[in-house]
Amino acid sequence: MHTFPPETDILIIGAGPAGLACAKVLAENGLKVVVVERKPSVGPKVCAGGITYSGLIKHIPPEYIEKEFPEQHIFTPRQRLTVAESAPIIATIDREQIGQWMKQQALASGAKILTGAQAVQIDGQKVLVQHGKKTKPISTNHLIGADGANSIVRRYLNIPTTKVGVGLNCFIPMQYEQMEWHLNPKLFNSGYAWIFPHRKSISIGAYAERSCMDTRTLKQNLIAWATTRGIAIPQKAIRAGLVNFDYQGTSFNPLWLIGEAAGLASGLTGEGIYPGIVSGQEVARKILDPSYSMPLLKTIVKKQHKHYTVLTLAKQTPRLCGILMDLLVLLLRCKLINFRTLEMAD
Repeated sequence: MHTFPPETDILIIGAGPAGLACAKVLAENGLKVVVVERKPSVGPKVCAGGITYSGLIKHIPPEYIEKEFPEQHIFTPRQRLTVAESAPIIATIDREQIGQWMKQQALASGAKILTGAQAVQIDGQKVLVQHGKKTKPISTNHLIGADGANSIVRRYLNIPTTKVGVGLNCFIPMQYEQMEWHLNPKLFNSGYAWIFPHRKSISIGAYAERSCMDTRTLKQNLIAWATTRGIAIPQKAIRAGLVNFDYQGTSFNPLWLIGEAAGLASGLTGEGIYPGIVSGQEVARKILDPSYSMPLLKTIVKKQHKHYTVLTLAKQTPRLCGILMDLLVLLLRCKLINFRTLEMAD
């Protein structure tokens, strides 16, 4: 049964990877932490479930890794390339299982997590939280928005969100051996389609910047492309999610933004789990020690800026986009750049 504490040191809105990572660090350092999550359970989200070796694979318990891929297969209309390394480049996970694991870590550290509880109104450091028919205020010293692309905390701060991508994803029960990335400007503009094999299913989907392609067109192109790979996607099985890469800061003390609420996803690839976790941990350290400079967050921001620069060039025209994508694959083929350059981890 949910109980609403009237006050707390830290109130985090959103129990995704960013919010839970932040909660764990703060709670294990003795602060009273409450996390409110509007969904009835922690974990579910529109997500392909891919994590990188440089970013998260090394930090996830082995039992939560579904499949590992030392090879990445990249396709353009003109080229096909296999990038191979000795260690796994990307692995797939069950996002809900990882969410539950992170939840247990936060709880073990002393954080309190209220599910099915939605923040409905913010008034400075006081938040009205609704659960069922009950609505009660919670006062806090620090309010942290970890509530994704449609963050209520970001809206309260009057921070606009204009740089947004759309990800479409579907899980189909079938076996598939290789991890694939398909770069096709005519179908996905500066985005891409993917096939990520999991233990008993595949994640198949597409990503594009919303200003370049509307969701309906992206969905039609995804279904048409999937048939060329011999995969039939039921329309009703496709789920959509927004990807916020409009970063404008994390610190609005005593209010904070982390993860996609802060706009820290990659506009180029849509990757968001790693920057979410890092930003959550960095903001927690900053709250504990105001002199802390958040070096890991600064690295994430620099990497995101590089991704956005490439994205800005690629989306100018479909022809230029195609040239840049083929150039990217050629540079990978010639080993002039590493696949990990495309990751948000440094």
